[in-house]
Amino acid sequence: MDTGQKAPIGRPRGFDTEEALERAMRVFWGQGYEGASLTDLTAAMGINRTSMYAAFGNKEELFRKCLERYTEGPASYGVRALREPTAREVAAAMLNGAVLATTGAAGPAGCLGVQGSLAAGEPGSHARDTLAAWRDEHVSYLSDRFQQAVDEGDLPPDADPGLLARHLMTVANGIAVQAAGGVTRDVLQQVADMTLRSWPPATAPAQPAA
Repeated sequence: MDTGQKAPIGRPRGFDTEEALERAMRVFWGQGYEGASLTDLTAAMGINRTSMYAAFGNKEELFRKCLERYTEGPASYGVRALREPTAREVAAAMLNGAVLATTGAAGPAGCLGVQGSLAAGEPGSHARDTLAAWRDEHVSYLSDRFQQAVDEGDLPPDADPGLLARHLMTVANGIAVQAAGGVTRDVLQQVADMTLRSWPPATAPAQPAA
């Protein structure tokens, strides 16, 4: 029976965009920007190129969306670490999170934000620049957090927040590269623990309980 209702204009997408984005993220994570071909991406996403372009834009735009998803998902330990009450606990959460995220069974070894375009040539220059800015942004967040620690007496007054942030991020990035090369979680955890043992002491130690 004709109800008089008309079908909606345009065909609905026949796939789950969130699931497709998750799958594309894992392709970029495992293969890097240039290593991930459009054929690899669309096969993993279960769609054709026309659908990919319509839903996500070109490869560069898809990569940016995947990086956002990675930041909010597997790499979200970085944001959580900033909320820790002391600078040392921030550093510990950052390094421990890096070890777990880059060696976990839930995703490829390594870090999308580090290895995504390290070896990219000119075709991948935009992705390389995007990731460089992404890493620098995280260094800036850490630097601000460590400046707060200096101001509160949680770090020595002569501590350099920017250098501490860069040092911590360099170790975390190195952990990711080593993980991608097959170094085990246990070994990388030892690296993280060694770094934490040399962390600057607080200038205002906690008072003993009465």
